[in-house]
Amino acid sequence: MFTIAQIKEAHSKVKSGADFPNYIQDLINLGVKGYDTFVHNGDTSYYGDNNYKVNSDEKYDEIKIAPIANKERFIEFLVMHQDGQTDYLTFCKQAAQCGIAKWRIDIIEMTCTYMDATDAPILIEKIQL
Repeated sequence: MFTIAQIKEAHSKVKSGADFPNYIQDLINLGVKGYDTFVHNGDTSYYGDNNYKVNSDEKYDEIKIAPIANKERFIEFLVMHQDGQTDYLTFCKQAAQCGIAKWRIDIIEMTCTYMDATDAPILIEKIQL
């Protein structure tokens, strides 16, 4: 099974949202089936076969999540990030401003679901490799 060290190595290659498809491919190669990233501190839970799970540590200081989601503004920030215009921490801060509390990557379904603090889906995006 995969380790946090292996995932950190894959993540170290990510400089912007433009690098995301390669990151997902690296995770597939490691056996990751999906993960949840919590925007307030960057903590991530990674899932594999047979209920295997590993958790990363906090990646940054706590960010306050807006209580109400702003889907339209979030999509603007997401497009900028995917175009390589922002780094990861900037994107996380922008997501928090828009009420995004976490995102769930489902590698089997190849989707990324952005959720508010109640786990309600705000945006479901198909992952393109």
